[in-house]
Amino acid sequence: MESLLQVNNVEKVYGKGINTFKALENISFTIDHGEFVGIMGPSGAGKSTLLNVLATIDSPSNGDIYLENDNIAKMKENQLADFRRDHLGFIFQDYNLLDSLTVRENILLPLAIAKVSAKEINIKVEELAKAFGIENILEKYPYQISGGQKQRTASSRALVGNPKLIFADEPTGALDSKSATDLLESLSTLNIEQEATIMMVTHDAYAASFCRRILFISDGRLSKELIRGTHSRKEFFQMILDELAKLGGDGHDTV
Repeated sequence: MESLLQVNNVEKVYGKGINTFKALENISFTIDHGEFVGIMGPSGAGKSTLLNVLATIDSPSNGDIYLENDNIAKMKENQLADFRRDHLGFIFQDYNLLDSLTVRENILLPLAIAKVSAKEINIKVEELAKAFGIENILEKYPYQISGGQKQRTASSRALVGNPKLIFADEPTGALDSKSATDLLESLSTLNIEQEATIMMVTHDAYAASFCRRILFISDGRLSKELIRGTHSRKEFFQMILDELAKLGGDGHDTV
């Protein structure tokens, strides 16, 4: 099967002349349909820069990024806006919910913009609300719910349009351990049962242990790949901690 995402020799350079800084250097990898991939590395290694470039929030200085047959590195800004809306989903650490809309309205917003029928919208919202355990708060507003519920609402919104690829940027960073586990288990279930393709940037080994594969980045370059394979999540967690120790990263210490 053809890879969903193909990243070829991507670089990101900031500044000009002698004041240049190479944030990403010669990054190449693929993500297949239905994968759950984590991006890890020390602070300042280039994790967020990589996510922003792949998610079309920023543009690479060099290289190609193919999502199936589309080279998003070569698209114009007006093309990217439509591409982002139609094919990508985003989960951010700070939720980005609209306080004036209910949980239901926040989730369905991308479908309403895309002019999907009301019946189809209702089916999809109910399906995702059940998957994330938020059926009983659909009529509440963001200020009335917990941080964990906000993040599950944001995750439902990211998935509601059936995006080809979901980008999660430190999605558990603002959550307590139970809320983080609930979210990660929901994402893992959707990845397995619905083959949702997810790329998650995280500094936390516990969160990363829910992934099937981890790409480590150090000084703007890919340095290592870990594949979970037949290992248990707990075993994979220890493998990630061991690798972070070599890189000098902070993996937290919760199992």
